[in-house]
Amino acid sequence: MKACDRILERKWGVFTHYLEFNVNRAENPQNQGAGVTSWNDCVNAIDVKKLADSVAATGAGYFVITMQQGNRFMLAPNAAYDEIAGTKPGEACPERDVIMELSDELEARGVDLFLYFTGDGPDDDPVVGPKFGAFVDDDPKYKQITMSFVEKWARVLREYSLRYGTRVKGWWIDGCYRQLFGYNDRLMKPLYEAAKAGNPDSLVALNDGVWWEHRKNYPDEEMVCGEFDNFNVLPKSRFIHGAQAFNLSPLGKVWAEESVRYSPEYLYHFISCANEIGGVVTVEVVICRDGSIWPKQLDTLIKVGQLMKG
Repeated sequence: MKACDRILERKWGVFTHYLEFNVNRAENPQNQGAGVTSWNDCVNAIDVKKLADSVAATGAGYFVITMQQGNRFMLAPNAAYDEIAGTKPGEACPERDVIMELSDELEARGVDLFLYFTGDGPDDDPVVGPKFGAFVDDDPKYKQITMSFVEKWARVLREYSLRYGTRVKGWWIDGCYRQLFGYNDRLMKPLYEAAKAGNPDSLVALNDGVWWEHRKNYPDEEMVCGEFDNFNVLPKSRFIHGAQAFNLSPLGKVWAEESVRYSPEYLYHFISCANEIGGVVTVEVVICRDGSIWPKQLDTLIKVGQLMKG
C-alpha cells in the first residue's frame, strides 16, 4: 500500500508535545507534582503502555510525538548529537530509547508512529545552540539558516531515521521557514534525505508555518504540514501539488494547553469532511510527564473515535 493511501485509511491521528519546558517545570500541571529533575528522569517516567493504550482507546490511526523543540533536550539517545553538542548520554539525550519501546507498543495496537522534528535545532540553548550554529546572526525578527547547521542537524536526524527504519511512517519537520529563517530547497534537501534514509516509503513534510490554506513547501515532500490554529480550514483536494493533504491543530485554546475548545461532534464532522475530500486530520493534545494524555482531552478524543465508528 502506498504511504499516502495508508495514512488516508487511518483517517485521523493524535499529536503530543513531550518537551522539557512543559513536563519538567514544577508549576506546570503537566509536571504532575514531580518537581524539577534531570531530563533523563523525565523520560524514564514515561509509561509507554499507558500512552499506547490511551491512543488506541481513541480509535486514532496514527500518533505523532515531538523529538525536540527549541532547547537542547532530545527524546531519545543520539550519538551524533552528543558528539556535536559535547554532551554525555543522559544529559541532553536520555539513555532510554523510549521511541523504540513506544513503536513496539503502538504497532501491537495497530497504530502508526510519526515523529516531529525541527528545522532550527537547539538554537534557543545558549550552550548547545552555538555548537550547531544554526544562524549567521541572532536577530529574532529575521534569522538566516546556514548549510553548516543543516548538515550537522541532518546527521542527528539521519541517525534516528536509520535506527527506527520502517517503525516510523512519517516525519513532520517544523521550522523550515522560507521567509523567517531563509530556508530554500537546497537547505531543506539534507533534512528531507536524512528523514527518508531509514524508510524510503515514509511521508515527509517540512513546515513553513501557519497559513490560511494548505501549502506545499518542498518539491519532493509527500505530505503537506497543514498547520492551523483552529479546525476551520478544509483542504481543497486530496493532493496539494502532489502532496497528501494533512491538517494539524490544537484541541486546546493554544498549543500544549489543557482546555477543550471543540466538542466531539464538531471534531467528528470536521474529520469526516476532510476524509471525504481525501485529507487526514491530526488533533494536538497535552501529554503529561508520565505519558498520560490530559483526562478531559482524552475523553473528548474517545468520544470522537466512537462517533467515527458509527
